[in-house]
Order: sequence, then C-alpha cells, then structure tokens
Amino acid sequence: MSVFTRSRSAKVLGAVAVAGVSAIILAGCAGSSEPAETSAAPADDREDLTLSIGTVLPQSGSLAFLGPPEEAGVLLAVNEVNDAAKGLTIDLTPGDSGDADNKAFETTVPKLQSAGVSAMIGAAASGVTKLFLDSNVSEGIITFSPANTSPDFTTWDDDGLYWRTAPSDLLQGEVLGNLIAEDGHKNIAIIYQNDAYGTGLFGVVKEVFEASGGTVVAEASYNDGDSSFDAQVATVTAENPDAVVLITFDQFATIAPLLVNAGQSAENFYLVDGNLKQWGTDVAVPLEGAKGTTPGPVLEDDFQARLNDAWTADGNSDLADFSYAAESYDAVILLALASLAANATDAAAISGKLQEVSGGSGDGTTCTSFAECADIILEGGTADYDGYSGPVTFDENGDPTEASIGIFQFGADNMHERIDTR
Repeated sequence: MSVFTRSRSAKVLGAVAVAGVSAIILAGCAGSSEPAETSAAPADDREDLTLSIGTVLPQSGSLAFLGPPEEAGVLLAVNEVNDAAKGLTIDLTPGDSGDADNKAFETTVPKLQSAGVSAMIGAAASGVTKLFLDSNVSEGIITFSPANTSPDFTTWDDDGLYWRTAPSDLLQGEVLGNLIAEDGHKNIAIIYQNDAYGTGLFGVVKEVFEASGGTVVAEASYNDGDSSFDAQVATVTAENPDAVVLITFDQFATIAPLLVNAGQSAENFYLVDGNLKQWGTDVAVPLEGAKGTTPGPVLEDDFQARLNDAWTADGNSDLADFSYAAESYDAVILLALASLAANATDAAAISGKLQEVSGGSGDGTTCTSFAECADIILEGGTADYDGYSGPVTFDENGDPTEASIGIFQFGADNMHERIDTR
C-alpha cells in the first residue's frame, strides 16, 4: 500500500524517490471554490432519496476492454445499494464514452446532462474526461472517474466536482520506472500516446528511470487514431535499447509485432494499464516474459464472483478481466454514502461529503459495505468507507491518498498473471 498526497496548486512533478513506492508530496492549497457543506439529518427528518447517476465508460474504442469490468463494478454497486433499502435508491443510466477518436462521449454526455444526473461515472481515458469535464463543471455535475490517472486532474479548476478512485500516474510511473531499473535494464526506449495519459505517464517513467542511473536512449510518440507506427519503431530500434516501454492503448497489438520483427525481444517489453489486457491470440507474437503495471489491489474471490454474477445476469459473457472494477464499484458506493450523509442528491451537497465518507477528514468509524456505512450515517455518526480498491481516503483535490499498483507478467499463452503488488 502506498501513501501519497498532492494539492491542487501543484504545477510540477518535482523529485520522485527511486527506492520502492515512496510518498509523493506536492505542497499547495485548495482550489478557488469549495463544495457546499451540509450536515447529516437525523433519521426521523429524512425522506427517501433517489440519486440519478450516469456512466460514460468505454463500450467502444481503444479502451473497450476496460468497459465490461468497469460497468460490472457500477452495476453491482447499484444493485447492492438498492437492495440495502437504506432510504436511498440509485437510478442508473449507462452510456458509452468511446475514445478521443470516435468521440462517442459527445452523444452520451449531453444526453446525461439533459437527464439531470447528479454525477457521471467516467471516463476511463484521461484524454476523454478532459474533453467534457469543463462542461460538467459548468452544469454543476460531478465527474467521478474510476480510471483517470493523469496528474493534470489534481490541479484542475473543477469547483470540487471532480473525483477519482484511481491513483495519479505519479504512483504508477514511479513503480514502473523502478521495476525496469530493478530488472537490470540500463538503456530503454519509450513509445507513448500523445495525450494527457501518455505524456503524463511517459514523463514520470523517464524521470524515475533516469534518477536510478539509467538512460532513455530513444522516445517516440503517436497520436490517437494513428494506424501506422513504422516511424516510431524505426526511431527506437535504431538506438538498440535493452527494453522498450509501451504507453499505449490497443495500438500495442500493431506495434508489438513491428518491434519483434525489428529485432526487439518481447520479454523486454513493459506495458501499462492502458494496454495490459489478456491478449491471447490478439497479438501475433509471443509475449512471454513481458511485464506491466495496473493500479488496484488483489481482489477477493467473493467480490469477483459477485461482479461476474451481476454482469452475466444481463446476458453478457463472463468477465475476462477485472481491471478498475473495484474502483468503479467504490465510486458508486462513495457517491451513495455522500448523498446519504448530506441528505440530498444535488451535486454540490454530495461533493461536500465525499471526502468525509472516504475517511479523508480524519474522522469517522471504519466500515466496509454500503449497508454498514449507511447504518452509521443514519444513526447520526460519521462513516469512513474502506472499499475494494483500498481505503481511498480522498484529499482536498478529490484524489485517493492510498492505493496499490499490481505488477503482472505474461506467459507463453500471451495471458498475464499478477506477480507482485506495491
């Protein structure tokens, strides 16, 4: 478990420790406006609440493999909140985010805004969220992402309406940079997507790896929507690196064979959460030995079974991946608890309670389910929800201050398994 803190006024990364997963501290202060403060109402003064939320998650596009586990997490949480019958019911409207190329969010977001949702869960891609976050802020709607990792959101002028259960890439980048160095590599190349996600993670990995004494001998970027990567592969292979970091989405399936055909060994590939999927036969070259990182803890078997049951109940196939499922589940639970604590469903009131119900205010009784936490709130207490993605514990910027990063390795079947957690 790693603990790190950040502040909305931070403008630069600063020094990053190179031994293990260290604390990251960026000094500063909160944004220019604060969410409304409300107090929990006594149980006898309450009326039943209906909380309307929507999803902007990738049903299509280059991150579509993350859609099923994220949507399953949302669906399971909604079912469990509604089944708990604690005076709050969630009305869910699902929608597609697509990606920055197909722009499905341009249809979904206005539809959800017109429907009067208090919060949107999504997007998965940082670059997509950036394209509609300001619009949601203008409409007074919470944007709550289970998978955004760009460091830029820590300092975003969001009126307290942006939250995420995924940690900033300040953490994933540190873990990955250290892992590459610990594996004995000295001269690496990096291919990365030229967007908020790719450039942010690229910068951290490079800084951490070079601080360890290594050298980034080549770097090449591409734009989302590109289909040809010959130039990028030629740039990095010309410098004969001993490892290649690939900060991509599904483009990895095209780039990996090009690198192997150019003489690079796949066992020296390092992947990230955007492309760390169970590739199987979808990649035309063996990936055995390749490693990658994804935020999130080891999930309990019971939780995975509940996720799968919720997902397949609608006729979907079994989940093949659980990336960001816990973060999606926790996002819904935290929104529901904040609404219950505020005894309101408007976004400002909910935002005013999100840090509190996560334990970020330093008060509260620890609880691990919606029903347990709801009982604490209904009895006049303060709940501190510890979820399946971790304790969460939001700071004043809406960032989780406690998170873990999984390290995975591919086998001969191009399927990966977790080998470590940091």
